[in-house]
Amino acid sequence: MAWSIAEVARMSGVTSRTLRHYDEIGLLPPARIGSNGHRYYEEADLLRLQQILLMRELDLGLREIRAVLDRQVDRVAVLREHHQRLLGERDRLETLVRTVGRTIAELEEGKDNDDMAKINRPENLFEGFDPSPADAEVRERWPKAWAQSRQAIETMTTEDQEQWQREVTAQMIRFAEFMTAGTPVTDPAVQAEVDAHYQGVCRFWTPNTIAYKGLGQTYVDDPAFRANYDKIADGLAVYQRDAMGVYADARLS
Repeated sequence: MAWSIAEVARMSGVTSRTLRHYDEIGLLPPARIGSNGHRYYEEADLLRLQQILLMRELDLGLREIRAVLDRQVDRVAVLREHHQRLLGERDRLETLVRTVGRTIAELEEGKDNDDMAKINRPENLFEGFDPSPADAEVRERWPKAWAQSRQAIETMTTEDQEQWQREVTAQMIRFAEFMTAGTPVTDPAVQAEVDAHYQGVCRFWTPNTIAYKGLGQTYVDDPAFRANYDKIADGLAVYQRDAMGVYADARLS
């Protein structure tokens, strides 16, 4: 049995345009193309599409997905591996749900006062977040850097990750203190803090001028990153981005 591209799009939720793109890059060619030029997909193709969608859910890039699919032999083994990763992601999301719920409760208790005064353990704001400094911006624009950062993170123990989270939280609070005090981003003390941030990033990957500025812009543009910063202080993501831009121009150019 074969299904037209329109039927596959309807079943999977993947647009016909995307399916055509997958064909063009050799990721998901159709089983056959009819005399009318329409693409038709068989059961094996639907199974392959399911695996593509699973790996997309796990944030793999299309080139990585094709490499995995092209070298796989045992589909059941691959699906078992995906299943385990999805279970891990489910656990992480459940932790995030608890984190956000705890933050809401603490902020509700202190809504008539200074919100930060009610956050007894600031590092709890980040429990469940993926401790990676290289998110979508880095992954798409600098795939080698993203791979290096992932490799570095995978070598970290749970204790290492918790310590790293505490350090990141403390540094964000220091930036917030500079911002609320009205300290210009060009101030030497702010730039010293940015240097510490840059050295921290270099534990995972070494950005050049453009990459470091791009990372700062990601803090502003990415909803998850910006929400993290806004939990500390409104406008903090923009402040740190600007400070990182000054640093990049002065120290990395």
